[in-house]
Amino acid sequence: MASGNSVYLHVGAHRTGTSSLQMCLHDNRELIAERGFDMAYPGRDGIPSGDLGLRLPSPRHGDAKQGHFTRKLRKELGRRMSPEGRGFILSEENIPGRMIHFLSGKFYPAAENRMKVIADALGERPKRVLCVVRSYEELYVSAHRKRAEDNLVDPFDKSRVNIMRMDRGWPEFVMMMRDVLNPEECAVVPMAARGDSRNLLKHLVPELDQTGFVEPARTMNLSATDAGMIALQERYAAGETLGRAQWAEVIAEHAADTTSHGFAEFTADESQILQDKYTADCDALSKMDGITYIAK
Repeated sequence: MASGNSVYLHVGAHRTGTSSLQMCLHDNRELIAERGFDMAYPGRDGIPSGDLGLRLPSPRHGDAKQGHFTRKLRKELGRRMSPEGRGFILSEENIPGRMIHFLSGKFYPAAENRMKVIADALGERPKRVLCVVRSYEELYVSAHRKRAEDNLVDPFDKSRVNIMRMDRGWPEFVMMMRDVLNPEECAVVPMAARGDSRNLLKHLVPELDQTGFVEPARTMNLSATDAGMIALQERYAAGETLGRAQWAEVIAEHAADTTSHGFAEFTADESQILQDKYTADCDALSKMDGITYIAK
């Protein structure tokens, strides 16, 4: 598709404030456009101007439909990119793949094929690629909770054994991001250094003048409390299908009860193992060739 556009690609990941960044893009879209950038992002979590529908391969596709997905994506991006070589900001948390695979001990198993599709569809090196990484314990717990908000799920204890045997982690993912997408610059931001959404946007597009930009006024993608989770699971177990308004009522009804009911927790020993692994992996990322690790 090589269009001469400078592409800035935010690959997520999940549960790292991606929706807040996309709301920041929405709230400041007129100024961003005036300053020479087109954008694409989904409408997930109620982003008003988001309409990106990214279709990428899942593990079951293997290499078989690579060309099919590439053609679809090339068309999807082509209608959003201006021909005159403007900057292009693409933000999508689902580039790595689905979080459900965590429960079987697989860390984004389709990530490489999904990135190959993106690289082939773009047809040129992205100017900059950015990923936010989050501690494993928080990521896996958050993934389970997110799925449980909308679906009847098995107890977390049933998945803990698989999670503790996870096949890989952030260093392997970031190496794929670097090698497959082959950007001019590849940046990694740990969640603790993310800052607000304007700060993250600065890391993604350092040359974008943010004068006059506003931070999103509303907090995106809030999770239910343990009490809310338990109430939702009881409704799903009873065979109910909740509309969004009913779902929001359950969340609000139990929002004040912030007591831990053990809905999704690791043991103390497991938590320490995961914390130690994340610390070691972040250290590895900070020393990785071709990676700009932004710790503050």
